[in-house]
Amino acid sequence: MPPSIQPMAPLLLSAYTLVTANGRGVGPVLEALRTRRSGLTPCDFEDVTLKTYIGRVAGLEEFSLDHDLAPFDCRNNRLAWLGLQQDGFMVAVAEAKQRYGAHRIAVVMGTSTSGILETEHAYRVRDPLTDELPEWYRPRYRYTHNMFSLGYFVRTCLGLKGPALVISTACSSSAKVFATAARLMQTGLCDAAIVGGVDSLCLTTLYGFSALQLLSTGPCRPCDEDRDGLSLGEAAGYALLEASDKVGGRGTVALLGYGESTDGYHMSHPHPEGVGAMRAIKDSLIRARLRPEQVEYVNLHGTATVANDSVEDKAVYGLFGARPACSSTKGWTGHTLGAAGITEAVISALCLTHGFMPGTLNCRRVDGSLKSRILRENQTGSVSCVLSNIFGFGGNNCSLVLGKL
Repeated sequence: MPPSIQPMAPLLLSAYTLVTANGRGVGPVLEALRTRRSGLTPCDFEDVTLKTYIGRVAGLEEFSLDHDLAPFDCRNNRLAWLGLQQDGFMVAVAEAKQRYGAHRIAVVMGTSTSGILETEHAYRVRDPLTDELPEWYRPRYRYTHNMFSLGYFVRTCLGLKGPALVISTACSSSAKVFATAARLMQTGLCDAAIVGGVDSLCLTTLYGFSALQLLSTGPCRPCDEDRDGLSLGEAAGYALLEASDKVGGRGTVALLGYGESTDGYHMSHPHPEGVGAMRAIKDSLIRARLRPEQVEYVNLHGTATVANDSVEDKAVYGLFGARPACSSTKGWTGHTLGAAGITEAVISALCLTHGFMPGTLNCRRVDGSLKSRILRENQTGSVSCVLSNIFGFGGNNCSLVLGKL
C-alpha cells in the first residue's frame, strides 16, 4: 500500500529566468508569446541534413567560457551560462546566500544529454587505426558530457556549497527538480534551492528522433488534426525556490504542488490510457490542496506527436472535463527535452504574473478526437492557478501546480 500523499507548504519562485530560441530573458520570451512569434526555423545546426525545424538559441558559437570556467566549455554549459546572466538571477542568488549561507542552498538541475555534443565531436576525429579518442577530450569529459557537469557548473558559478544533484529522466528532468528540491527543503537539508534545466541541440537527439520518425518537416503543430511530429529546441532556465514564510510577499508565484509517476509501459510510448499521467496530475492537486475545478489553465506537454497529444488529452479530460483552457507552447520553443520542465514552468509563471493564456501556436484546426478545450488564440484575464504537465520517455511523468499567493 503506497503512503498517502500529504499536502505541502507553498514554495515561492522568488526569482526565475529563461533563455530559449525566442530570446534571452523572460522579457523577450513574454513578448514572443504575446505577439505569437515562433522561435522555430529550418534546421541549420552544424552539418545536419534533416528536413525539420529547430528552436536554436542564437550566439552560442560566438563565445567560449574562459578563466576558471574554461574546463567546462561546451555548448550546454555556454547555454547554462547565458541563462544565469539574465533577469538579475545571480544577484537574487547572492542575496539568498546572505540570508541562508552558501551551505544551505541546494542546486537541483535537469538535463537529458548534458554536453554530449563534445563527445560527438571527439568521435568524429578519433584515431582511424586504434579508434582512440583524441587527447584533448579525455580531461574534458568530467566537465562537459558527464551528466553531473551541469550541476557542478551551476554550483561553481553561483558559489554554492549545499546539496547538488542532476536528474536525467528524459523530458520530465527539469520538472522533477521542483519535486526533489521540495523534499530536500522539507527534510531540512537546505533552506532554499536553485532548480532548473539546460539541454542543448546535439546530433544524437536530432538523428535519434528522426530515426523514431517523430520529427516534423515543418514547425510543430500541437493538437492540430494534421500534426506530423515534434520540433526540437534548446533552452536554459532557473528558479530560486524559498519557503513563503521566510521571504513573505503576496501576489507572488509559488509552487503549490507536484505529482510524479512512472508508467514503465514502454521505452518511448506513454501508457495508451494515460494512467501514469493521470496519477501525476491527481497527486499534484492533493499536495496543492486543490480540487480539479480550481485549475484555470493547463500548460500541456503537447509535443505535437499523435500518440502523446492523444494520451495526454485522455488524462486531462478524464480529470477536468472540457472546463479549463489547455494549450501547448512548444510551437514557440520547440521541445527542449530535459529543459522542457523549467521552460514551461517559467512560462506558466509568466501567465500567472501577466494574466494571459497563450493559444496553441500553429494549430490551424484542432484534432476532432481531442476532447479538452484547446486554445488556438491568446486569451487575457486574471489567472490564479496553472497546471504544467511534462511527460517523458519510459513513462516518467511529472505535473506541477503553480499559483499566486
